[in-house]
Formats: sequence, structure tokens, C-alpha cells
Amino acid sequence: MTATTPTTTAGTRAVLEELLRRIGEGDPERIAELYAPQGDWKLDWPEEEHGRAETPWIRHRSTRADAAAHYRELAEHHVPGAAATTVERILVDGDDAVVLGEIRQTARSTGRPYRARFALHLTVEQGLITRHHVYEDSLAVARAFTPATPATPAA
Repeated sequence: MTATTPTTTAGTRAVLEELLRRIGEGDPERIAELYAPQGDWKLDWPEEEHGRAETPWIRHRSTRADAAAHYRELAEHHVPGAAATTVERILVDGDDAVVLGEIRQTARSTGRPYRARFALHLTVEQGLITRHHVYEDSLAVARAFTPATPATPAA
């Protein structure tokens, strides 16, 4: 195990806090500036569910342009002004950071609100995010975006 320096930890925390601030502002291009040109971006969802029409932002990514696209797609598929994020804990150790919390959104296509617990694992190297792994309550998101099925008449 290698020792982490306070400078590394402080730098990682600064990038993370700036990321959260920019996400709150909602400008995908400014958010993407914090990502390395190439990186490791994964969402913990079943592979067969990646890139569905209802949730196109849910897929693995690898570039800064992909990061901007993610935030644009996320905004396009949710009701503006009907979102909130609660950050409960930020843990930083050297180049790695973990954010724990809950998101509240409303699916634009169905009008259904949802809440999803999440953990975000980031790695920051040379001031840029090189890893972005998200673990969230995918069932809550999937349910919010699944079109309602018409009720079948009783026989």
C-alpha cells in the first residue's frame, strides 16, 4: 500500500467539489472540461439495458466528448427544475474519491418522479477525472422510464 500525500488528497477533493458545482450549474461542456481526454466511465447497470431509447445516457463512455454527451442526454430526458441531489458523504483518499447520496428526478417521457441512491467513484490524475464509475438504484430509474401498460379488461 502506498502512502497518499495531503496535496494529492486536497487536489482530488478540489476537482470533485468543482465537478459537483458544475453539475449543479448544468452546463455539459463546462462539466466535461474536468474529464481527461480519455477515461474509464462505467455505469453499473445490466449490459443488455445500456443505450435503450428511454435511457440513452446509460452506457459506458471513454472520452471527454462522451462526458459532455452524457450530461446533455441526462438533461434532455428529465423535467427541468424537477431535480435535486443530496450529497451525504464525500470520501477522498489520494487520487480516489467516493460520493454517496440520493438523486431525485422526474422522467420527461412518463412524468414519473423517482428517487435513487447512488455511489460515484472518481479517480483524479493530474487535475482531471480519469475514472467515473456510478452505482445507483437502476430499478427506480428503469421503473420511472418504463411506459405504462394499458390495463387489460377483467374477463
